[in-house]
Amino acid sequence: MYVDSHCHLSFPELQARLPEIRADMAAAGVDRALCICTTLEEFADVHRLATSHDNFWASAGVHPDNEGVREPSVEELVALAALPRVVAIGETGLDYYRLNGRTVADMEWQRERFRVHIRASRASGKPLIIHTRSASEDTLAVLREEGGGQVRGVFHCFTETMDVARAALDLGFYISFSGILTFKTAQDLRDVARHVPLDRCLIETDSPYLAPVPYRGKINTPAYVPYVAKQVAELKSVSVEEIASITSSNFENLFNIHKTSSE
Repeated sequence: MYVDSHCHLSFPELQARLPEIRADMAAAGVDRALCICTTLEEFADVHRLATSHDNFWASAGVHPDNEGVREPSVEELVALAALPRVVAIGETGLDYYRLNGRTVADMEWQRERFRVHIRASRASGKPLIIHTRSASEDTLAVLREEGGGQVRGVFHCFTETMDVARAALDLGFYISFSGILTFKTAQDLRDVARHVPLDRCLIETDSPYLAPVPYRGKINTPAYVPYVAKQVAELKSVSVEEIASITSSNFENLFNIHKTSSE
């Protein structure tokens, strides 16, 4: 019924509990999930999850925050994207939230890494999973420079303004909402979500982080994505079943995968 379009089941706090998590997903009606890669070193574990379970898929990429890890090349990302059950490039993007005494100019290494992922998306035809934090202007600028209308994807765990949402939509991207949408302090984000077209919405947990109300502060899992769907349903004045159906269809369309897929 529901799809978690972004989770980190390879992280130790979730991987060790995988049988329990899968049982909880089934009980909650969450029948599919996209397992997200954040380093090349992690990719084998992420890919193993996808190839071991017929309702999991994988991405390939290096998170913008990760330093001291192996840098990706376009060629390597394209090769990983061609493996079975790898359906996306990322997560990638820009994150200036923790500059640690550096300037934005000093973050050129992040922008170059982002460019590599965009080029790999163009070469592979696989969509991008975009992370942006305190860097939306540069994120959009680099996307326009490198991708134009030639790449597609999703701005995951969206927390930006309506202007940024409109720019992402204009570029052909989807917008994905997480448990943050349920937080008491997130009224501005709820206002944005109310105006994002349903046919461009995805839902996610970003687990193990950002558990929705009423589980805020606890370890998040894909079984909690229905709480995100419920909040979107309330904002859109439609049934939660409609949100589940539409976001699942959007997931299939963006990532070119289907419930019965074994590839």
